[in-house]
Amino acid sequence: MINKELIILGIDPGTTIMGFGVIKIIDKKMHLLELNELQLQKEKDHFTKLKLIFERTLELIDNFHPDELSIEAPFFGKNVQSMLKLGRAQGTAISAGLSRQVIIAEYSPKKIKMSITGNGNASKLQVARMLQSIFKIKSLPKNLDATDGLAAAVCHYYNRESINSEKKYSGWSSFVSQNPSKIK
Repeated sequence: MINKELIILGIDPGTTIMGFGVIKIIDKKMHLLELNELQLQKEKDHFTKLKLIFERTLELIDNFHPDELSIEAPFFGKNVQSMLKLGRAQGTAISAGLSRQVIIAEYSPKKIKMSITGNGNASKLQVARMLQSIFKIKSLPKNLDATDGLAAAVCHYYNRESINSEKKYSGWSSFVSQNPSKIK
């Protein structure tokens, strides 16, 4: 039996900090390859920030050769300008992935939190602590954007089989015909 390795890049997009994590799956076991963030606070020009997000995402793809990229979807807030900027950051990272033919998956913040902690309303710190336990991370980063990026990657690993092989049934007869081993 051939061991299939899978590399997933997870990104928490942002125009102040872009968090990211890279995991490698070997024999269904996760291994942490990278946990970091791109600091963008010093850049005043929004377009320069987008350029840096694009370049850093390409650099991560070229260095780690991920099979799939998982990204956190923008959440709906009251500040429309912030949402637009966040959407642009997300689109820029997605564009970088698409330019390298990487499969893209998007998850809501609630779905990511639920996948990691079992609670869709968990705090950033609760998510970070769970990841710290899973990967035996000695100390958490100062900003939790990096662990948010890692959480996106782990969420995708936990959910990818159901997404990629989700079966559709039109009724009991189609279920039975597609699952003969489940019938006695």
